[in-house]
Amino acid sequence: MFLDTLHFSFTVKDLSASIAWYVDTLGLELVHTQEQDNPYTRALVGMPDAVLRIAQFKIPGVSPGLSTHMLELVEYRHPVGHEIELTTNNTGVAHLAFMVDDADREYERLSSRGVVFRSPPVTITAGANLGGKACYFHDPDGITLELMQPSPSRLQTLLDQR
Repeated sequence: MFLDTLHFSFTVKDLSASIAWYVDTLGLELVHTQEQDNPYTRALVGMPDAVLRIAQFKIPGVSPGLSTHMLELVEYRHPVGHEIELTTNNTGVAHLAFMVDDADREYERLSSRGVVFRSPPVTITAGANLGGKACYFHDPDGITLELMQPSPSRLQTLLDQR
């Protein structure tokens, strides 16, 4: 039986650059960094010579639940991977959504910092998030992230479910 969601993870090219971007641009809080060069990690990832650098983040003021962090970024020091096409319609490509109270304001703030968006926030006209706003943007590696502003009624429903 599953108990909870612990974190979400992306593999990045340059962990130091990603840490700076996620902290300075997005405003996430860096919780922990570590290098993993041990038999456990090699067994876990299924690569007999794997060496990883890891950074863990949380949203300031938001409980990460049963974990210490919400987002984990991983740089494979060895073996170094290769870049893949991160178009969101490709099988296996993921994105991470951040709930915000004002998508337009966050769009303006992040745009002024050079963040690349696919579009400005769009009003959601159907489905569970009807009346909310959302937009996709990219981190320095091209990973898709999302700003999601729920409608007031949807936000209340989500808060009531906590």
